[in-house]
Parts: sequence; C-alpha cells; structure tokens
Amino acid sequence: MELERKILENRFVRLEPLAEEHKEGLREACAADPRTWNELYPFSMLDEHFDPVWTRMMTGDMAASAVSQAYVIIVGGEVGGMTSHLGIDLVNAKVEVGATYYRPDLRGGAVNPAAKRLMLGHAFDSGIRRLQLCVDAINARSRAAVLKLGAVQEGILRRDRVTWTGRIRDTVFFSILADEWPAVRDRLDARLAAFAI
Repeated sequence: MELERKILENRFVRLEPLAEEHKEGLREACAADPRTWNELYPFSMLDEHFDPVWTRMMTGDMAASAVSQAYVIIVGGEVGGMTSHLGIDLVNAKVEVGATYYRPDLRGGAVNPAAKRLMLGHAFDSGIRRLQLCVDAINARSRAAVLKLGAVQEGILRRDRVTWTGRIRDTVFFSILADEWPAVRDRLDARLAAFAI
C-alpha cells in the first residue's frame, strides 16, 4: 500500500499538499482564532510560533515517530485551514488524521465533513486498516464532531502530553477500521448531500 500525497477535492473543499505558496494564507487563517490556539492545541501557529511549526509541517516532521503529510484546506479559493495524515505506518496499515484547524467562519457547516470525507476516503482507498483521530479531552466541539463521523471512542490517555502553554492534556482516542468505513462513508455522503453549494 501507498498513501500518495496528492490533491483531494470535492464540491465543497480542495485539499492541496502544503506548499510554499500557502504560507501567508495559512498564517492569516490561523490568526483568525487566537483563543483556539491558546486553549486547545498542543502547539501554536500564532505570531512567532507560526514559522517553526510551518517548517516542521513542510518537512513532514509533525508526527513524533513517523512521516506525515500536511494539507491546506481551500474554500472559495482561499486557505481556510489545514489537516494532516500523521504517523503514517505502512507496515501496520494505520494512520492518524489530525493537526486539523478551520477558520471560525468555516466551522459548523459542510467544510469539516467534506474535508474528513476526502482524508478518510484517501486513506482507506490506499489500503489503511486503522485510522485514528486524537482530540484534547477539553475540546467538546471536536469530540462531538468525531463521534458524529461515526468513529469509535477507544479511551482517554490521561496526562498524555504537555501543550505549548504548559497545560498537561488528556487525549481522547477514536478510531475507524476498514470494515467500518463503508458505513461511515455513507453517513458522510448523506450529510454532504444535504448541503447546498
């Protein structure tokens, strides 16, 4: 199996592999919500923190122990956020979808399910057997969104990691297995069909 780094697109979003031309658009999108970076993310992409994280994303070094692929989320021709395949493990056919951020004005509509449909579909079409999503335990909005996808909550790793602010976070682990993907896919497709363009 191979998880090819390529453009992914549907009628709502276009996911482009992270490239230098996306840098300032992503910087602007990240700056639209300082509260989220300051309270919920393990890393920051605000102000002086943006460039070092950008470099890690460009080199595929966002995951601690494996290769990653970062994408920008294009909505209406503008960079509206980012997402990644993290910890790509081809030997064990597993991957995480994470490091996801959307500008506040893109939340609550078609953008998240549309982007997840592309990321999950690409992973499972490539032969992934296990896809995981990890969420900060205090991030109720993201936890609800992952459950709405149809992912299974597996557990909470208590005091799992130190965030960039020094807060020690608990991490909620969710997964979708290959044999669960058709039902998850159908649910996502039904949700997206209800949205007008």
